Amino acid sequence: MANEARPCPCDIGDRFDYGGRGQEVQVEHIKAYVCKPGASTDKAVIVIHDIFGWQLPNTRYMADMLAANGYIAICPDFFVGQEAWKLSNDWASFNDWLKTRNAGKIDKEVGVILKYLSEQCGAKKIGAVGFCWGGAAVQHLMLKNPHLKTGVSLYGVIKFFEDRSSLLHPTFFIFAGKDELIPLEQVTLLEQKLKQNCEVDYEVKIYPGQTHGFVHRKREDINPQDKPYIEEGRKDMINWLNKYL
Repeated sequence: MANEARPCPCDIGDRFDYGGRGQEVQVEHIKAYVCKPGASTDKAVIVIHDIFGWQLPNTRYMADMLAANGYIAICPDFFVGQEAWKLSNDWASFNDWLKTRNAGKIDKEVGVILKYLSEQCGAKKIGAVGFCWGGAAVQHLMLKNPHLKTGVSLYGVIKFFEDRSSLLHPTFFIFAGKDELIPLEQVTLLEQKLKQNCEVDYEVKIYPGQTHGFVHRKREDINPQDKPYIEEGRKDMINWLNKYL
């Protein structure tokens, strides 16, 4: 496998052996995983997957965690039937693979999901959370989509949208202190641009010593030294959603 020039440091990390508490549904042309809380609510979160796609158990685990905290959580297949990235793929082909899976071209699918959440689930306040590729997608939505209330971008690839920082909604950015893909200089630059251009609430937080994917791809029982940061990242994500939804 040609890993010398990996354009993305993503590996699955600790793949969770997790089946999920929700169910798969078909929403128009999109398959999605949905998990609902015990009590009825009008708050929902769109969970945007990473390059490994909507069926990754780790991402479903995060959706279920959101549901356990009182949100309707939906993780749609934003690749719309196209194959997710596999670890057996050659990283040399990654940029070509990415061309047909643009994190900034999900507006049609998001529109379909918003309609489903409001009409079928009774959701009135909707936010978005995304990981890696999905973190970049959240940044795009926070710049563009008027119907969402807030977003949490977890190690979203800044270079996709680095020239735009006029956010429409409160956005929380989670970054890892030792992320091979997102150098800290990029994070500093993002902060500077947000400070200059952003008129809504935002926060940029760096978790020291952590690597790309730490919030959803690391198991705290396998990585005791990282456990405080994994738990803090998850708690911060929930707290931000609670504040703005």
